[in-house]
Amino acid sequence: MKISELQAGMKSVDVEGKILEVSEPKLVRSKITGRVNRVATAILADETGEINLALWNEQIDAVKPEDMVRIENGYVTEFRGQKQLNV
Repeated sequence: MKISELQAGMKSVDVEGKILEVSEPKLVRSKITGRVNRVATAILADETGEINLALWNEQIDAVKPEDMVRIENGYVTEFRGQKQLNV
């Protein structure tokens, strides 16, 4: 699937693209478990567009700018008015 085809609410999405950048991780506390997690946003791009990619904990350390990645079984949400791909 191409990034330009992604719409909020889609599930079981497979996408390939290049990581353009990764934000600095922030610490957030889970309302359910109380556990502190790291979260960052990467920008994933292909020839059709870009989308924010939510990264949690060890996922943050697994990618860096210029990496080519394949997201399998992702889902698309909307966060602060922008589409976001979640793993």
